[in-house]
Amino acid sequence: MEANVVNVKKENVGTIELNDSIFNTEVKEHTVWEVIRWQLASRRAGTASTKTRAEIRGSRRKILPQKGTGNARHGDRKANIFVGGGVAHGPHPRDYYYALPKKVRKKALKGVLSMKLKDGEITIIEDFTFDQPKTKKAVEVLKNFGLDQSKVLLVLSEKDENVVKSFRNLPKAKVLLVEGLNTYDILNADHVLITKSAAEKINERLG
Repeated sequence: MEANVVNVKKENVGTIELNDSIFNTEVKEHTVWEVIRWQLASRRAGTASTKTRAEIRGSRRKILPQKGTGNARHGDRKANIFVGGGVAHGPHPRDYYYALPKKVRKKALKGVLSMKLKDGEITIIEDFTFDQPKTKKAVEVLKNFGLDQSKVLLVLSEKDENVVKSFRNLPKAKVLLVEGLNTYDILNADHVLITKSAAEKINERLG
């Protein structure tokens, strides 16, 4: 399929052939959900930790006699029903990562790229650079596309320090290389700007 290529001023400068198997395919919603769940699980730090009653510092002496006081039966002060006591079944450090087939991840990535393109939320932009890092220049580019208030994902084929540094101060903008392109960040963006060379690389890598 053919798509228009525009420059940073949003003027048409040519066309590009996009691979139908990547940009014109369908994917089950459940497959996308599986990949998003896997990605978010992989990002979890897994550092939440609570102490059991065995780990609480203090005496293990029974706080009152079993019978005769009229009070409820209790053991030591470290029981989970007391303030400052241990936590029953609380979280402990763990790794939330689990394996997901590469085939499934690739299928979901193609599916969301197709969906975004179909909805008019992907623009192929001519490769550009800045002579120096300037956030102001990045804002100008986004304003030309009416995206200065939107969540934008910019996809590059190669790392350009001036472009990356210009966009990184913008809270709603994110820059990724083709190698780091993923389902979650594509779906999370309101609009995806893909440079022409990055689109060609996507054709090659995912086709």
